[in-house]
Amino acid sequence: MTWTRKALYGVVLAALAGGTFGCGIRATTVPVDVGAAPSRVSCDTPEPPAGGQGGVQGFRATVELVCGSQLVGVERVVPVPEKRTGRDPVVLATQALLEALERTPSAEERDAGFTTGVPGGLTAAPPRAGDPAGTLRLSRRPEDLPPVALSQIVCTLAGSEAVSAGPGPVVLGGPDADPPRAWECADAVRSRPESIPTLGEIVRPTGP
Repeated sequence: MTWTRKALYGVVLAALAGGTFGCGIRATTVPVDVGAAPSRVSCDTPEPPAGGQGGVQGFRATVELVCGSQLVGVERVVPVPEKRTGRDPVVLATQALLEALERTPSAEERDAGFTTGVPGGLTAAPPRAGDPAGTLRLSRRPEDLPPVALSQIVCTLAGSEAVSAGPGPVVLGGPDADPPRAWECADAVRSRPESIPTLGEIVRPTGP
């Protein structure tokens, strides 16, 4: 026996109505849209374009995005910032990575479940006089950033050869005179980015 879609729809409605009345609950004629069935995100990282981004000057880097409540590295070709506030290559690379983190993930990345929590408008600056070597200053105090955003920034900078001299903590400061602090991109931070310490360890200069 062949069922048409209209016939099947009528059977399903009748079954639902019968089950509802049997439970002593009044049926309603108002349609209820409960949305699609939940699905697991894939977190499949798309490959960056082989030839760059249409001739735009940039460098390859791994940008840490959020997927499935964890940090997952996505390889990208990161454009060099158009507004260059200085010639320090480390600051320029940091600024480029911040802008990549702030940017809304591509449609392909969003379909795979990727999001970002880094707010827009962050800028990078070189260390102040008296800061420890390797310090990077941000336009907002790191401890004032959302924890997930701070985790994304720390792990992205820690994994960048253009910024980090090697394995170890990332030393960040804000726009004020507060001493810079150090944060580690530990496995616990990658698996639970909201658990990163709000305040890192204060870092003092090692030399005179």
